Amino acid sequence: MRSTKIAVCIDLLFCLVILPFIIMMMPVDKWYVHNTWFLITFVSYLYLLYFIYRKSNIPSLVMRRRYGSVALIIAAMVLLTVLVGDFPQSEDINRTSVLDLAVRQRIRRQTVWFFFLIVTGFSLSIELTIELFRQIISKQEIEAEKNKAELALYKAQINPHFLFNTLNALYGLVITKSEKTESAFMKFSNILRYMYAHTDSLTIPVSSEIDYIRQYVDLQSLRLNHHTQVEFEVHAEERDVQIPPMILITFVENAFKYGTSSDEDCLITIRIAVREGTLRFMTENDVMKTPPQNEPAIGIENCRKRLEMLYPGRFSLEITERGHKFRTCLTIRLR
Repeated sequence: MRSTKIAVCIDLLFCLVILPFIIMMMPVDKWYVHNTWFLITFVSYLYLLYFIYRKSNIPSLVMRRRYGSVALIIAAMVLLTVLVGDFPQSEDINRTSVLDLAVRQRIRRQTVWFFFLIVTGFSLSIELTIELFRQIISKQEIEAEKNKAELALYKAQINPHFLFNTLNALYGLVITKSEKTESAFMKFSNILRYMYAHTDSLTIPVSSEIDYIRQYVDLQSLRLNHHTQVEFEVHAEERDVQIPPMILITFVENAFKYGTSSDEDCLITIRIAVREGTLRFMTENDVMKTPPQNEPAIGIENCRKRLEMLYPGRFSLEITERGHKFRTCLTIRLR
């Protein structure tokens, strides 16, 4: 669409400004008086030549290796130029010597070929530029579709990872016959509704993501005893700013997965701040469990890949472990 608009603007510029200006540099007033039909034929030839080149799109034919078509078009244009250059003169032979007529014919023929080269060069250069521009746009569209497919794949991988961890938590409540089981299933139902409501959404308001994380924290807190304390702080001045759904939940998951204990005191801290178009997210937890050495960190790696595709050069993700504290800090420039 963009290349089509650019092509139309270039055609109008050439046909209404550039070509008339060049024609007016020729002795058109004398041609109009002494050989009107040649002037009409000459101007028609120039515009016909330009639009035949533009319509045939020779650079595209060359890229598709249709050399026969290219040769045929150029041969037809050369033949047409020869015919226009040999257009008969209508001057009065009795008043003009044969020598003068021959000189005028030669000058006219040179003029026609001069304009042939101008129109041919301009048309081909414009068509080549537009074709290159079209190829760049096509490549960008293909890359965008590829990135979109990869994002969908990473998102699909995150959801089962999240569901597996949550179902483990619910299973723990069921086998202990906890009074919190019914409330936990209600919260889990709300979380599922959120997840599948935004399956095809590229972005959502940050307030929706915060509410989603809050429900997840409440759900996890139902299965924890007094040994695990959770601090959840939110400072969102811009609650309508858009972020990708489920971009933060992986880090919260890991905090609960490896930072909780039923025997020792531990603390999980989650902070979210949104101000001046920047999201700052932090989780910190005591390391109560360590993942097996051969277990890949699927969730975090997927999240990092999504961030690299969605916010190239606009985010920083720091993951540190010092002593018995595991900390993640994520900063995203949202605009």
